[in-house]
Amino acid sequence: MLTPARRLVPVAGLATHIGHGVQRIATDAVVGRLRLMPRHIADLDAAYLTELTGCRIESVSVVGGDAGTSSRARLELTGEAPESVFVKMPAATAATRMMGELGRLGHTEVRFYQQLAAGLTGVPRCHGAAFDALTGRFVLVLEDLSRGPCEFTDTLHPLDKDRAALTVELLARLHAAFWDRLPARSGSGPLGWLYSASGDHTSLMTGSLLKLSTRRLAESTDIPVADGRFIDENYRAAAQLLDRPPHTVMHGDAHPGNLFFRDGAAGLLDWQAVRRGHPGRELAYTLVTCMTTHDRQAAERDLLDEYRRALAAAGGPELDHDELWERYRLGAIYAYAAPVITAGLGGMQDEGIALEGARRGVAALADLETVAILKKLL
Repeated sequence: MLTPARRLVPVAGLATHIGHGVQRIATDAVVGRLRLMPRHIADLDAAYLTELTGCRIESVSVVGGDAGTSSRARLELTGEAPESVFVKMPAATAATRMMGELGRLGHTEVRFYQQLAAGLTGVPRCHGAAFDALTGRFVLVLEDLSRGPCEFTDTLHPLDKDRAALTVELLARLHAAFWDRLPARSGSGPLGWLYSASGDHTSLMTGSLLKLSTRRLAESTDIPVADGRFIDENYRAAAQLLDRPPHTVMHGDAHPGNLFFRDGAAGLLDWQAVRRGHPGRELAYTLVTCMTTHDRQAAERDLLDEYRRALAAAGGPELDHDELWERYRLGAIYAYAAPVITAGLGGMQDEGIALEGARRGVAALADLETVAILKKLL
């Protein structure tokens, strides 16, 4: 049992993390306009983009955009540059920016493109990236995938087995690229900034959000969220069990809304939740959210075997079949928690997409017998 002093350590870390985010946003409000970093999409002029991308750009036109955890837009360019690019910057409101600060979303994605993306396949090309540590503002200039022959997916358009196989092959190449390259723990070496999901200070909030979300879903839907009550009550211990080593680099949020397919291969968007962790977590989250429950049940063992083959072929280890299967079954913890919180809190996805994700996550707990494994191991 943890002593009171040891319980206070993660709480203090969360308080410090929140304070850091508040300080960045407050500092930006006071001195942000004096910094060189643009503050809005409209501030991205030809001179700034020329310096950031290294391409001579003569003119810039905003042709469309939307808002979420970040501000996003397509820009048409003239000069010695792509005809159009996709850009991401901080959200317009302080409240939404604080969500980004809690998850380190902007900083993580900039670091991914600056330090990890080179040599990876299935990643949008980055034309330029910048981050201001004082204010938390960032600019990402990415390939405009909408101009190419790309197909995008979502939960309501599930993957069949063939496309799921392309997806696990992509994950295998990512995981193999960083196997044995991470420090033993976060905080040391050039990749020490990568942390596990359970090692994130904000994971202290997950259990409470999960309880709130399951209560709301129980009141408003027929999703059998009560099946996950043991996880709701023991989330932090379950997450730490899920995140046991060995670790590699994970996309961290490989749900269907972040997938695309081009030229017969899978790709992944939104690298703002990159984490270190065991592949079982990522594989479960991806297959549970991307496939219908029936199709996943019929194909998941074959897909895990395909992953094992692809991981070894890409230079990773030869994982034991039975061990990967158990870690995958444990991974349903995250495949349950993330969609249920998204659906329960609302406002982050289309309601139909969010509810279908929650249904699949709850169903996986039952057929993979995840709670029974947890009760045995905790």
